[in-house]
Amino acid sequence: MRFLCSLLLLCSCVTSETLPAFTAATVGAPSSGAPAELSVPEGPGPFPAVVVLHGCDGVGPHYRNWARQLRDWGYVAMLVDSFRPRGVYNVCDQVMEVPPLWQAQDAFAAADYLRGLPNVRADRIGVIGFSHGASAVMRTVLAGAVPQGHATPFAAAVAFYPGCGRPASPLATDTLILIGDADDWTPAPQCVTWRDQVQRAGHSVQLKIYPGALHNFDGGPALPQVYVGHRVGRDAAAASDAIATTQAFFAQHLAP
Repeated sequence: MRFLCSLLLLCSCVTSETLPAFTAATVGAPSSGAPAELSVPEGPGPFPAVVVLHGCDGVGPHYRNWARQLRDWGYVAMLVDSFRPRGVYNVCDQVMEVPPLWQAQDAFAAADYLRGLPNVRADRIGVIGFSHGASAVMRTVLAGAVPQGHATPFAAAVAFYPGCGRPASPLATDTLILIGDADDWTPAPQCVTWRDQVQRAGHSVQLKIYPGALHNFDGGPALPQVYVGHRVGRDAAAASDAIATTQAFFAQHLAP
């Protein structure tokens, strides 16, 4: 009952920049529809962890599948819903209704929650995002984006087809960017410029561009479709390689 009351309170909120801190009352099991869903590997731990940020269409099967995949790789996965607690369900045709910066702040709040769990390695927390959530990831990896009171940046970050703006501060996190060269929603050349302009500050940037791949290449429809004016579609070869690349990247940066 306490969980349901907290969930109703959160869902009644108008759009706002900052969500309440995550608590045991607002973090639920996989597919629970809670403001955050936690997937935990079997065993006593402690485990490394990954915060999962959804795209402009909100939490759905694609992102829950990724949380499950991360769990199967041995990570605690925390899928954060940045939309419904703000009274929003989809921003694909109005992306600034919940700006990526707000999602980035949600990611840091989720990491704070994870660091308080006894079965999580507090020094081994990463973040992964897709499209709108990947644009949020691109903000979390910069030193200037780490909020006051957050002493520790993410240990690793993966961004699937993000919007890459201009880096405003040095890099604070080792970063992997995965994108298609046929993406007409978040063009790959912008990420090339970001990679070349960001101050590394001792951290690494890997950018992998998949020939012919569209936006949402790892989870889109089997045949390309137009969605809010952009072409989206699955590319099986790119998806398979990106999954393997992500697994290797997190193993390198988050495994004990």
